[in-house]
Amino acid sequence: MLEETSEMSLQTDTKNIAAVEQEVQSIYLAAFPDADEQFVPRVFSWVGECFSGGYPGYQAIDASYHDLEHTLQGTLCMTRILGRRHQTESLPRCTRRSFELGLLAILLHDTGYLKQVGDNEGTGAKYTLTHVKRSMDFAAALLRRHDFTPAEIRTVQNMISCTGVNVDLGIVPFQNYLEQMVGFALGTGDLLGQMAAVDYVEKLPILYEEFAETQRFNAGQPASRVTFSSADDLIRKTPAFWQHYVLPKIEHDFQGLYRFLAVPYPHGPNWYVDRIEENLARIAEETVD
Repeated sequence: MLEETSEMSLQTDTKNIAAVEQEVQSIYLAAFPDADEQFVPRVFSWVGECFSGGYPGYQAIDASYHDLEHTLQGTLCMTRILGRRHQTESLPRCTRRSFELGLLAILLHDTGYLKQVGDNEGTGAKYTLTHVKRSMDFAAALLRRHDFTPAEIRTVQNMISCTGVNVDLGIVPFQNYLEQMVGFALGTGDLLGQMAAVDYVEKLPILYEEFAETQRFNAGQPASRVTFSSADDLIRKTPAFWQHYVLPKIEHDFQGLYRFLAVPYPHGPNWYVDRIEENLARIAEETVD
């Protein structure tokens, strides 16, 4: 029977990698009691090394918005979705390996912002246009070092591709439904995790600076054109971004998986949606002319 708790009302500190790891471990072992208890700590140690400059040939992350906390926000949201879905006994059941590969995918989905050693111009934000492909390539290299199979690496890459802003999900070569479902949970978690953050509004000017850097380093490419005239403009347009992009994306493209975050499922309060609406209400109040 599905345990109806209010765990979504408790804010895990996403600035603390150990705190996020602990909750992810709890969700993982609740779903798969016989699983390897060292898997979650092991993969969290990998991503910690990647973002802190411990991965050979790469510097520590210097993108200020797409930092380690951003990754941890998405990771926490995605694993909550998968954990709640597992509790509902929704079919097909998520397998332990699909969960594990999804966790790897969300932890590695923004490694494309990492700069290689010797790359000293600008920050990783300059790779915004190519970061999804760079993340897929980085993930493949890391997973090959740890003896993952080619099929598992393709799974992780397909899941990462779900985070592309303009990705055509219809042409992603998913190998099976579970791979697609976990990829959609990842895409959902990436969007909701950041927008529900308590300091999301404060971080929007930092996001604008990343967009502006993208334009500076990719001058002449149409896709690099910043559609915001200033940080204030980005903030003012954020409610429309939620209404016309994020909501349709999570509801339709990602098949409404965010509803598994509702307590009780499926029509109870949704902590993530409620937090986002609070952020949007704050923006509306602070930007009244």
